[in-house]
Amino acid sequence: MAEQKITKDMIIADILKVDENLIPVLLNAGMHCVGCPSSLGETLEEAAEVHGIDADELCELLNEFVA
Repeated sequence: MAEQKITKDMIIADILKVDENLIPVLLNAGMHCVGCPSSLGETLEEAAEVHGIDADELCELLNEFVA
């Protein structure tokens, strides 16, 4: 089964469906919105912008974790 690549245009809730173990990775990066209602409709890029986080770096970190 091919692993799913996480992209910055993915909705946060969909990223967590890939692997719930990504929650601590997001929290450690400063993304404390994993349980927020916004996570159901906000992309990783949009949330990263709000939190002042580089979306490309975070995306790379998440993909390293699931690899």
